[in-house]
Amino acid sequence: MIERLTRNPLVLAAVLLAAALAGAAVYAAARGPTAVGGGDRTATEAVVRDYILAHPEIIPEAMQRLRDRETGEVVRASRAAIVEPFGNAWKGAANPDVTVVAYMDYACGYCRASLPMLDRLIASDPGVRVVFRELPILSQESRAAAEWGLAAAQQGRFAPYHDALYASGRLSQQAIDGAILRAGIDRAAGQRFIATPAVADELSSNLAIAGRLGMTGTPAWVVGDRVLSGAIPLEAMKAAVAAARDPV
Repeated sequence: MIERLTRNPLVLAAVLLAAALAGAAVYAAARGPTAVGGGDRTATEAVVRDYILAHPEIIPEAMQRLRDRETGEVVRASRAAIVEPFGNAWKGAANPDVTVVAYMDYACGYCRASLPMLDRLIASDPGVRVVFRELPILSQESRAAAEWGLAAAQQGRFAPYHDALYASGRLSQQAIDGAILRAGIDRAAGQRFIATPAVADELSSNLAIAGRLGMTGTPAWVVGDRVLSGAIPLEAMKAAVAAARDPV
């Protein structure tokens, strides 16, 4: 939804005009009653143009507000499917006041690079829970790894599987098999579980929600009602958590 809206030039123009007009009202008031020209359209357009040129920062601010509003609606409509973990696919607080949802692919190097940041976040904030959602988009091995991630979560072995697989480096079937072994997963039970509709339904749900949220790669994050993309520094994630904890 958000990708289609923000790439539509008519919508973009409307957003920019709305932002400009809102600012122009303040700008015109500051300049006095003759600034708008008593209904003169040319004078009004001049005020709007002057305001945009004087305050170009309103353009990215307006676009970010549009994205936050649109994605916030999707998050609120699908909150349970986003923040409720599959099995024990989570780390951190058992009773959180803020949940950070991490959409990841085991073949994603930026996802692997983000794990130390998440560990530091959890260690520094006892009110945060990180929920991991499987988003296999990069390879066939991604799908197999995600299926076994769900089987691990169903058996209560998600964290050891997740950590072992990322620690193994480049994703491969051999790496998946090694993570299954190191995590102590019952392979036969896992294979039976992977064949059930629960696994296909979970992955389909994650992919569908990711699409509606405008996610185009991994890692992607949901924090409160906001969607963030890419490898994020710890301080930026802390700021997102603070905003979710105390929304304006």
